[in-house]
Amino acid sequence: MIKFFLTVVFIFSYLVLCAQDIYITRNGKITFLSQTLIEDIQAVNNEVTSTINIKTGTVQFLVLIKSFQFKKAAMQQHFYSEEYMNSTQFPKADFKGTIQNLNKIDFSKDGSYPVVVEGNLNMHGVTNKLTVNGVITVKGGKISSASKFAVKLADYKISVPSIVSEKVAQVVDVTVACTYEPYKS
Repeated sequence: MIKFFLTVVFIFSYLVLCAQDIYITRNGKITFLSQTLIEDIQAVNNEVTSTINIKTGTVQFLVLIKSFQFKKAAMQQHFYSEEYMNSTQFPKADFKGTIQNLNKIDFSKDGSYPVVVEGNLNMHGVTNKLTVNGVITVKGGKISSASKFAVKLADYKISVPSIVSEKVAQVVDVTVACTYEPYKS
């Protein structure tokens, strides 16, 4: 009985200690922009869930496709449809990666730290390796991250119908901005 009790106390203590290394947001922001000569299409998602483990450098993002908001309702419907993101079959996108230069970040000291994150982006049923440059900012004990990168639609088997091919870019710019809080279990 004492062994069982000590095991439970050890596991609980371990989880509490690990939780101190994890930071989370449930309202991160991802914006994408498709720019062409004919039309710019922009969408924003303010419901991105993301975690950073400051001890291991593990970074994760979860993005619900139907949380992207457009200025025009028709664009939003097309985006969710089978022809584009097929949000019924592929309701989310996710990224799992690791900060490659974690040793260059002092999470206890205010500052902006350039980072390189390598990982896998899974979207539309396709997973590809991705290396992204970004910045982690520590200010007043809070952690935030920012990044901008390009995504080629064909790499994720997202096709653009020929009738609108001049209005939709084949490569879209993705901007990420998150402010994290310590994870409380």
